[in-house]
Amino acid sequence: MERIGVGTGNPEGTNSSYVFPKREVVIDPGPPGDTPWQQLKDGLANVSLQPTDVSTIFVTHWHIDHAGLAPRLAKEANADIAMHKADAQLVAEYRDERERRLNRDMQSLEQWGVPEDIIQSVRNQDTPSPLPDQIPVRQLSDGDQFNGLEVIHTPGHTSGHASVTVDGQLFVGDAVLPTYTPNVGGSDTRTTQPLQTYYQTLERLRTREEIAYPGHGKNVSLGDRIDEIFAHHKKRSEQVLSLVQKRGPVTPWEIATILFGEMSGIHVKLGAGEAAAHLTALAEKGDIDLAAENPYSFS
Repeated sequence: MERIGVGTGNPEGTNSSYVFPKREVVIDPGPPGDTPWQQLKDGLANVSLQPTDVSTIFVTHWHIDHAGLAPRLAKEANADIAMHKADAQLVAEYRDERERRLNRDMQSLEQWGVPEDIIQSVRNQDTPSPLPDQIPVRQLSDGDQFNGLEVIHTPGHTSGHASVTVDGQLFVGDAVLPTYTPNVGGSDTRTTQPLQTYYQTLERLRTREEIAYPGHGKNVSLGDRIDEIFAHHKKRSEQVLSLVQKRGPVTPWEIATILFGEMSGIHVKLGAGEAAAHLTALAEKGDIDLAAENPYSFS
């Protein structure tokens, strides 16, 4: 197995793609663009492969920094793209799904109490990525096995996020990252009870391999990193609970501005979504009350 660093230009910095020369498999080829494409080709060349040698492309989730190069690589190699079925449609019918996703996201921002002018700014900044309208994608389910890969549904960051084992090695996409915690709540507004769902994913992954290979950065000690992520979210939930008790009733947006300060672009959705995820989890536990809807208000 070879890790290929593919630069994204995003805050994440470098996307980690993985290639298995003997199986001719690539996991998460990276974002669209000529520079990432050249980086991917150079990485393949390091293990004596060309794009045309690839037979299978596994994508952990629909986000563009992971899925963006998949159509180009698939066309070049005449290879299959494989994803969990809950995320596959967002890539397979990118143009139509983008509009539906955008409308869903704007509705969520409104429910979270984000001011209208900021919502409009977020909408205006969401530009289409250069992907084809129709992309053939093989839809997979939890437990499916093919070409030496086993699919593990690991939702939370997105509804259809999937990890995969290959030759006894575990690749976790954005489910577990080495230096920061994956966003939950804003990274996929389809996900209901995102924080609780993510906790279940972490507990499931804990029972797998000792080492995991993430979608950004180097490999991690899985159990130790999961403990750190749980501790982070426990502290965040305690902080949110204290803010509600002192300031309630409050909206997710009001909590987000206290937690994260001024936000713009995609960070509006990520920040408000994470605040909403913690608030709804606290409400489910009975620690706070949902005082109003549209926008949501908690007390």
